[in-house]
Amino acid sequence: MNAALPRELLRVDDLHAKALEGEHGILRGFSLTVREGEVHAIMGPNGSGKSTLASTLLASEAYEVTSGKVFYKGEDISSWSTTERAKNGMFLGFQYPQEISGVSVLQFLRQALSARKGIDLSILELRLSAMDAVRLV
Repeated sequence: MNAALPRELLRVDDLHAKALEGEHGILRGFSLTVREGEVHAIMGPNGSGKSTLASTLLASEAYEVTSGKVFYKGEDISSWSTTERAKNGMFLGFQYPQEISGVSVLQFLRQALSARKGIDLSILELRLSAMDAVRLV
């Protein structure tokens, strides 16, 4: 008896993209499926398209998808704006984030989640939300 596969979170099908200010494609046929509980690493040398992929997945205006599809939780998100994608949990975390003097990471996350949910969350509510999110991974 086969167990059901975990739910598909992200699927990229034959994605082709180029910089708006360039003539040549940077992504040429990239495909990937990420299911719940999986962790993937995108690795490669400088100039291989890692940042272009991340920016394209987030609908950066600096890149144009010339063909292919991106699905998030089973839904085609090709027409979603960067804002719509962020509200649905897609965002780019920088390896070396900027520090804001006097603002802790906890305060920053509380403000971000409060804005997203449209309510003022307490620190306890933030911690509970974080614990729920960790359980999903």
